[in-house]
Amino acid sequence: MPAVVIPYRGDAKRRVSPPLRAALAVAMLGDVVEAALLVGRVLVVTDDPAVVPAAAEIVRDPGEGMGAAVAAGLALVDGHALVVNADLPAATPDALHRLADTGLALVEAADGTTNALSFPDPTLFAPLYGSGSADRFRAHAPFTTASIPELELDVDCDADLGQLPAALGGRTRALLAVPA
Repeated sequence: MPAVVIPYRGDAKRRVSPPLRAALAVAMLGDVVEAALLVGRVLVVTDDPAVVPAAAEIVRDPGEGMGAAVAAGLALVDGHALVVNADLPAATPDALHRLADTGLALVEAADGTTNALSFPDPTLFAPLYGSGSADRFRAHAPFTTASIPELELDVDCDADLGQLPAALGGRTRALLAVPA
């Protein structure tokens, strides 16, 4: 079973409208952690441990960006690891298993960033996040691009909320009042 590293910064959703921002970030984190707990050990790298579900391990965010946060989590993992962003409200255990089964792989967001990574060997990680990161990861190592719809949909801004399917994690669905 792979370990799952989830980087989380509560203040990262700055393009989501203020009334929804904090609650949505916490709801999505809870949904991603819930799915990941059914896959393996879960490590949340964060500067806000109060919002992390109790069953997950907390790793202190070094405060030097997403790459450093992921590296801090991966440093505590032996063997296969998944890195899954905290803003994937449709993530499911099955989707995470499919990613793990793909081997060295990434899931690309519509904007060319990277939503999730699978590392059979976590030492292959390099801090390549940001605009166009999926291409940088593929140039760095022979990543397969996995098409996993539940992991392709991320929430970066209010417009993304209109693109979400009805099949969301329970916390996000309740917050947004989306019928099951």
